[in-house]
Amino acid sequence: MKAAVFHKMKDIRVDNVEDPKILDPRDAIIRVTSTAICGSDLHIYNGMIPQASNMVMGHEFMGIVEETGAQVKNIKKGDRVIVPFPISCGSCFFCQHGHYPHCENSNPDHYGPEGGLLTQKGAALYGYTDLYGGYAGGQAEFVRVPFADVGPVKISDQFTDEQVLFLTDIFPTGYSAVHWGEVKGGETVAVFGCGPVGLMAQKVAWIKGAKRVIGIDLENYRLDMAQRSAKSETINLKDMDPIEAIREMTGGRGADVCIDAVGMEADKSLLDRAKSVVHLEKGTINALQMCFSAVRRGGIVSIVGVYGSPYDNFPLYQIFDKGLTLKMGQAPVQLFVDELYSWVDQGKIVLDDIITHTLPLDQASYAYDIFNKKEDNCVKVVLKP
Repeated sequence: MKAAVFHKMKDIRVDNVEDPKILDPRDAIIRVTSTAICGSDLHIYNGMIPQASNMVMGHEFMGIVEETGAQVKNIKKGDRVIVPFPISCGSCFFCQHGHYPHCENSNPDHYGPEGGLLTQKGAALYGYTDLYGGYAGGQAEFVRVPFADVGPVKISDQFTDEQVLFLTDIFPTGYSAVHWGEVKGGETVAVFGCGPVGLMAQKVAWIKGAKRVIGIDLENYRLDMAQRSAKSETINLKDMDPIEAIREMTGGRGADVCIDAVGMEADKSLLDRAKSVVHLEKGTINALQMCFSAVRRGGIVSIVGVYGSPYDNFPLYQIFDKGLTLKMGQAPVQLFVDELYSWVDQGKIVLDDIITHTLPLDQASYAYDIFNKKEDNCVKVVLKP
């Protein structure tokens, strides 16, 4: 089959690889009909999260069930499904408590309680390095789905792929950010980052009753998308100080909730780059530091942008003095997916209006390049195997 394969930093090629096979009675094989490139894929592409060997990329995918193992009874050949990105067994302590990204059984070689830099990680993720299970991802014609009696969700034929594909990751991730922010109604929510996850968080914030939703970014085309798709107020980092602007918009207090939808690949200065080398840091916490300043005292900072290394001068003093609550992590997609699917079904939210590029899988290398370089106004790429 054809698949988008990571070879080394900034080198994604569409190769012919071996077709997946059923390896366990709880497996299924999915014929992929649509898959997407996620901002998290760029962490591997740019070498922020290490991967030494070739690997099929991709954790946002959906398709048709081709084959199931003997113990898979909830789906059958011919069913159309979306597949949540955490690989979770459904029966361990963490899965039973709804903490699917911390599954004890899907990442046996690298799982552990420590959450270390290069050891003792959480649950496995599709196409997300050997540290997270080493499973082949879904940017391919076919994919093996472990624990298929837990993950896949059947989708009605009334929806196009594009209308439901983002139930696999970016919609539940944006929802998690707002859920962790405890938005109940009347709040001002500031979302740092107007990429796909940030846009989803902005859409969800309105549905949850936010009084004001502010999107912050430094790319005008992404801010334009936030205005069109999420109906948010916007701030361009290049034009004004976002902290002062947010305080001015909130009577000097700051936002009730700040969401970091950027992570470690935020823009950074030459001095920041030099400091990163000295301290062996991957990327920067610039976006997170802006959240700490822009949120009001007693507010919540919700972090869904990915961070992959320790950082010098982490402002613990500021978090303590302001009495902030921090919530963060990978989204527990399986916990929320049924409710979020009902939102799509009821027309409460539109997901496909952020797609800017739909390309054949053969063009995956080009798609990664323009998404990474923020060229051609690229917000979200969907690939068709």
